[in-house]
Amino acid sequence: MKKIVQGLMMVGGIMTLAGAAFYITGWFLSPYIYIIGAGLFAIAQINTPYQGTNKIIKRLRLQQILGALMLIMSGIFMFTTHGNEWIACLCIAAVLELYTSFRIPQEEAKE
Repeated sequence: MKKIVQGLMMVGGIMTLAGAAFYITGWFLSPYIYIIGAGLFAIAQINTPYQGTNKIIKRLRLQQILGALMLIMSGIFMFTTHGNEWIACLCIAAVLELYTSFRIPQEEAKE
């Protein structure tokens, strides 16, 4: 099961990156690639629960899930808006994901 989740995260991340990069070129399929990749990434994030009792790690996991949901929301913005609103949402999601990816291992090492 763990390898499936890691595979989903890897494929989702690559599809999300490719969809965002191809959106700049104006390719009409890029929002679909992006939102499918963001969905796979969010599924992988949600299906890796934390079983411990550390409140800091639980809060960081919630922030990580919020970042994954904001990735999906930026994909929705690709479809519904014609400006750069999706980029703002993507930047916030990327900051949340980056912050939690560094902080969770730090807190796990303290335990």
